[in-house]
Amino acid sequence: MKTSRSVLVALSLAATSLTLPSLCAENDFKPGPAPAWTLKDVDGQAVSSEQLKGKVIVLDFWATWCGPCRSEIPGYVELQKQSGPAGLAIVGVSLDRGGPAVVKKFIADLKINYQIVMGDDRIAEAFGGIEAIPTTFIIDRTGTVRYRKVGAMAPEEFAAVLKPFLK
Repeated sequence: MKTSRSVLVALSLAATSLTLPSLCAENDFKPGPAPAWTLKDVDGQAVSSEQLKGKVIVLDFWATWCGPCRSEIPGYVELQKQSGPAGLAIVGVSLDRGGPAVVKKFIADLKINYQIVMGDDRIAEAFGGIEAIPTTFIIDRTGTVRYRKVGAMAPEEFAAVLKPFLK
């Protein structure tokens, strides 16, 4: 009887996991033109999608208080270091309500080497609404959003997803 119960529990868990939505929302994602945007960095300087034209952009919506967001940052730092010369531009869109001072300290503490801008409701809505963070988009060199992930991903896994766009 004990074996039967264990098998039923295992089958139940397996069936449940098949019906749960994936953390990566590729299954309902449709590529399309990236919206144009202009946001201010932590020093108040304007940064726009137009300035990044021709680059592969990783647009990452995050916040300093988000554990999964924090866990991805070292991977993004390494990706920017390795692939920046190949035309990669990582842009972190901070959704922190505490303002640039909180984010600026965080950038220094984590030695972030990529562009950080302060997000707002307007950019979140332009990208279809950000329901969870981190939410990350890959925008190809032509300005088309090609990929979206919701939730954290291992650095090597994300690098593999990004690689074809850098060619």
